[in-house]
Amino acid sequence: MRTVIMGAPGAGKGTQSVRLARSWKVPHVSTGELLREAVKLGSDLGRRVKETLASGRLVSDAMMVDLLRERLAHPDCRSGFVLDGYPRTLKQVEDLDALLASMGSALDATLLIEVPDDTLLHRLSGRRSCPSCQRVYHVDQIGRRDGAVCERCGTGLTVRDDDKESTVRRRLQVYHEQTRPVLDHYRRQGSLKTVDGRGTPDEVYDRLTSLAQMANG
Repeated sequence: MRTVIMGAPGAGKGTQSVRLARSWKVPHVSTGELLREAVKLGSDLGRRVKETLASGRLVSDAMMVDLLRERLAHPDCRSGFVLDGYPRTLKQVEDLDALLASMGSALDATLLIEVPDDTLLHRLSGRRSCPSCQRVYHVDQIGRRDGAVCERCGTGLTVRDDDKESTVRRRLQVYHEQTRPVLDHYRRQGSLKTVDGRGTPDEVYDRLTSLAQMANG
């Protein structure tokens, strides 16, 4: 099963990608993890990635394709993979299609976890983080009282910059602007399957597995 998981920030695609990969016994291929692993291994490609990140520049599409080519060529990807965090632009869609075609394969499905923006805004802007042990809470758990502290280490909880409401709104705007053409492309192909991302993680997982089975025929 060769699958791409898509969704806005806060939709839960990372969590669900890991669960699906484990269930299908295929690798979870995260672009973020690919970048970290390349740097850790210190290969020629990894050194180029490290230099790019250190300079504050974005990793180029060509470099991402090279990373994916190396990863998807591993034996554990022969039965499929769950790709998380890629593609995000039409250029990346074209690159991925060309890469898979060169390997004699193609995507089986593109699964979109769809969640209304107001729900995503509540999920993300309601997060509170412990700066000491990195544990994450939500205001639905701890309430909106001032001076909330971490249950594990007693440190006062804070709001990360990424979780500030104004930042979350910008992130969602960028997501919609960048990915709308990508989603339209997969819709035209007939490969895009959409699942309601509201509810418990188990409920969303059950919807995703049902969709994936239908897509795989």
